[in-house]
Amino acid sequence: MNPQRRVVVGYHGCDRSLLERVVLRGDRLQPSDNAYDWLGKGVYFWENGMKRAGEFAEWKRQRGEIVEPAVIGAHIDLGRCFDLGDTGATGELPEVHARLVRQLRALGAEIPTNRRAGPDDFDLVLRNLDCAVLNHAMAAYDAADGGGLRFQTVRGVFVEGGPAFAGAGIHRKSHVQIAVRELGVILDYFVPRSGL
Repeated sequence: MNPQRRVVVGYHGCDRSLLERVVLRGDRLQPSDNAYDWLGKGVYFWENGMKRAGEFAEWKRQRGEIVEPAVIGAHIDLGRCFDLGDTGATGELPEVHARLVRQLRALGAEIPTNRRAGPDDFDLVLRNLDCAVLNHAMAAYDAADGGGLRFQTVRGVFVEGGPAFAGAGIHRKSHVQIAVRELGVILDYFVPRSGL
């Protein structure tokens, strides 16, 4: 095994019909490309976050977006990872942001912002600015590599939700999220034992 290989377990909250298509019939999850996706375009997973993926699926059910909540597990080789848990990656983002802002201003286009999804959203879960910056960064890296994918995954650590207890610096919904850009790094899918 390659000593640089980092295989992690990720969980994707979805509808049971998607779980069945992926796990039983061999379909693949498809990348999300919403303007508010936290890590830019990719297939999203919570790293080691089965419960959080289940909560997300339940939230989607409550919104009427899915019928029966489920969680798909996957083994993911992070491969060439743009890891926002490393200052080497986050240190590049100020210049990427500045380039994006210059380009958008030159075009007379609106500069995206991160914003609330509702009055009780203090985490700014609609991450349009973060998404635009990361998509811009990935496009520049890919172009520099002749159009291929320089980074197969993007990984980020997020502090989310209120404090876990009075005076805490630990937050209830903090998590590590992965956006898979190259589907080939998903080694396999499985049904977690949680019963979802």
